Amino acid sequence: MPSPADSRPPARIAFIGGGNMARSLIGALVRDGVPAAAIAVAEPNVELRSALARDFGVAVHDHACAATEGADALVLAVKPQVLKDVCAEIAATVAAARPLVISIAAGIRIDQLAAWLGAGVPIVRSMPNTPALIGAGATGMIANDDASAGQRAQAQAILGAAGTTVWIDREELMDTVTALSGSGPAYFFLLVEALEDAAVAQGLPRATARTLASQTCFGAGRMLVEDGEPPTVLRERVTSPGGTTAAALEAFANGNLRALVATAIAAATTRGKDLSERYS
Repeated sequence: MPSPADSRPPARIAFIGGGNMARSLIGALVRDGVPAAAIAVAEPNVELRSALARDFGVAVHDHACAATEGADALVLAVKPQVLKDVCAEIAATVAAARPLVISIAAGIRIDQLAAWLGAGVPIVRSMPNTPALIGAGATGMIANDDASAGQRAQAQAILGAAGTTVWIDREELMDTVTALSGSGPAYFFLLVEALEDAAVAQGLPRATARTLASQTCFGAGRMLVEDGEPPTVLRERVTSPGGTTAAALEAFANGNLRALVATAIAAATTRGKDLSERYS
């Protein structure tokens, strides 16, 4: 089992890429007490680079190699289409130092990262989501056999700074994680859009409809997380026979909502698999 020390983030962390997800993780780590001096970021965009240095006091670089020097952990926070080139740039440094490598790139498999970075590198593939920006993220993770229990705990400490983390047993399921929680916030935003539009069509002012729909989504989510009951139980509690909720749920059932959701998740899962092939 990892020791308590292993459960803390490593001494020096380098982020390759300084976009929204990296920014959310950096902000969460700093809020959790990780010294800004322990974090370095490589980001080619000068405006993003300057904002990270100004807002968090972290060291910033315009090239990946400069940020990776001396790092105990690297967070690969770049787009899947550029990840292969980024790995080529830092491969020599990674091969020499063997830092923990954490990827948050959608669709890129561990075996692809190992081929690009070299054998024997401890790798954690992960898929966070955008609510990490407000500390409410959900991240699925899987590690290769080269990652020790302590390094797994360190990866969890880094990614868990911005929300909930779960370990996945089989890597092929990471595409389903991407479809469920990685892309999932967009599904809820779409639902709130639809609820808002439907309420406006019934006569509510749009501002009122948006407030009520957004808060309802927020409150239902909190109940799911904090109550501990399965969603089926929570749904049944608010559904009186012959009542208004039952009427709405019957309309969803007649429209085959469950089948539509299943089709959407399957489509997103397939697209995740396609990404790994496209950028191999």
